[in-house]
Parts: sequence; structure tokens; C-alpha cells
Amino acid sequence: MSDNAHPIRATAVGDAPVPLSILDLATVSTGSTATAALRASAAVARLADRRGFARLWVAEHHSMPGIASSSPAVLLAHLAAGTERIRLGSGGVMLPNHAPLVVAEQFGTLEALAPGRIDLGLGRAPGTDRATAAALRRQANPAADDFDEQLAELIGFLDDSYPAGHPYARIHAVPGPVQVPDGHPVSRPPIWLLGSSGYSAQLSAKLGMPFAFAHHFSAQNTLPALALYREHFTPSDDLAAPYAVVAASVVAADTDDEARRLARTMGLAMLRVRTGTPGLMPTPEEAESYPYSPAEADFIEAWLSNVIYGGPARVREGVEELVERTGSDELMIVSNVHGDETRLRSTELIADAFKLPT
Repeated sequence: MSDNAHPIRATAVGDAPVPLSILDLATVSTGSTATAALRASAAVARLADRRGFARLWVAEHHSMPGIASSSPAVLLAHLAAGTERIRLGSGGVMLPNHAPLVVAEQFGTLEALAPGRIDLGLGRAPGTDRATAAALRRQANPAADDFDEQLAELIGFLDDSYPAGHPYARIHAVPGPVQVPDGHPVSRPPIWLLGSSGYSAQLSAKLGMPFAFAHHFSAQNTLPALALYREHFTPSDDLAAPYAVVAASVVAADTDDEARRLARTMGLAMLRVRTGTPGLMPTPEEAESYPYSPAEADFIEAWLSNVIYGGPARVREGVEELVERTGSDELMIVSNVHGDETRLRSTELIADAFKLPT
């Protein structure tokens, strides 16, 4: 399959240096609700669809009050019903939390609902704390050591490729690449591997898969992981050359000062996650008045140094610099700030900064 015909590679629009996409976390803000957050996610998806963003992904997290996207497949089905063009996917499904056959069935269903618009991004981490991971996986000591085997099993179900004599040869993930009752075959959504270190980078390269790196919370590992991916990439039937997406925190507001105030809400939320006390997305006032210890203040400033924030001109400059520094083929924007309307406004200002079509 040629790259030009494959849904992995996107095309930049407007004045953007690379295709722009969105990772939406369905952020639940202080003073709001999960219902409002999910409605805002749908509004962001419709805006992104209209303005020429390449794709919008949602992430799987559990036992985190500030993130309402615990079930990516359910949310994606809702977003697909309200959009027409944009690719939709998981950023990602945490494969160790699920039986591979269940994931194949869920994403086969999504592909049948929105043909040619679904991406299956997979992660190796649990997306939560150890106790919650144990509850999800029904294991006392959950681990991700068998990720390679789970991935191979998932591919077998998605491609309906188990050979005769295999224990799963008579099992078909439906909808899938087999004939379904109306006589039309359903294509297989492309698989992406997600990561924040070198493990998934090297596995993506080995299997000839596209790779998405979480620069927004592991910036120190971005360049080494991308180098590993490109150095070891092996062409596959799906992808002839490396294709790397970098996910970065980007916050746009009408002024640089307002953008910094909003970015600090993300910083405090991340600090709480890192200290084991996740909660709702704090307000700008909470982020300003929080009694930071010297170590916490240093953490916030270090974290903000990897966030692109400001008015449209400053955001454009920051995005262009990050793309040039990383050589990314696509940039995935994470704007999980406080306030549903603020999330939408940030997305709109980013689109305006790069003259994406209206």
C-alpha cells in the first residue's frame, strides 16, 4: 500500500509547517462536570473538523476526576456521529487493560460507523495507578511485560490472519476485514504505537508502524526516542518510511499573559498527578494562590518551559521551533486547560494562527 493511499500520512493545510492534530483529554474543570467536559470535547471535534485539523484523538485514563475519557471507544463513537472529515482515534487505548479481541471488536465497530476515519493508537502503560490497574486487569500484580504478545494477538484479530490450526483460527472480530451481512468488507484501522520513552519507539520501528511521542509530559526523552525510531525503522506493507507525531502542550489566548495564567492550571494539575493527588483542573486563581514549596515552584517552571503558550503570534513561533527541532511529521496539540469555553477558544486561536480554513 503506498503512503499516498494510506491514512497514516496527513497533509498540512493553511500555513502550518506540518499537519496539526489534537489530543483531547475531556478535561473536567473545577466548578464543572463530566457532562460539560464531554460536550466541550464534541464542540472541539466539530471545530477541528471544520478548520482542517488532521485528526483528533482521545486518551484512556482511569480513577482521575479531571479526565472524563475513561472509555475511548464510547467517546469516539459519539464524536464520529458529529463530524464528517477528521480522523478520530485513541491516544491511546492502554492495551494491557483489555483483551485484544475486545479492542479489535470495538475498533472494527468504529471503522464500520466511520469508514476510513479511525486510528487505533495503543499504549503500554496502565493510564492509572497500580491499584486501579489491578482492578481493571483482575490481577494482583498487573504488568505490561507481555505487551508484544498482546499486540501480535490484536493484529491477528484485526487482520483476520490466524492460520489454519491456530486456536483462534475460527474466531473472527466482527465487524472486521471479513465479509459482513451487507456484503461490504470493513477495512482495518491503522495501528499507532504511543510512548514516552525508547521502548515503544523501538517496537514501532521494528514493526514499521507510525509512532506518537508524548512530549507534553516527557520532554526530556523526545529527541532520543525519535532518534531511535528513525534509526531502526523497518519498512512495512503499511508504511514505507518513518512517520512520527509529537504531542505537545499548546495554549493560545488573546494575550501572552492570559495564556500563561491558563498554562499554569495545567502545571498545577500535573503537579498533583505526580504527587498522587489528581483532581479537577484547577482555576487560574487556584494556580496563582497555591502555596508552592520551593521544589514545587521549580517543578512548575520546569514544566512550563516545555509548554508553548501565548497569543497567536507567539504560539505560531513556538510550534514552528518545536517542529524544526524534532523533525516531527505531524504535531498533536494538547490544550487541557481550565474552562470548557477556554479549551474551544485556544483551539480556534491556534487554527487562526496558521490560517487554517474557516
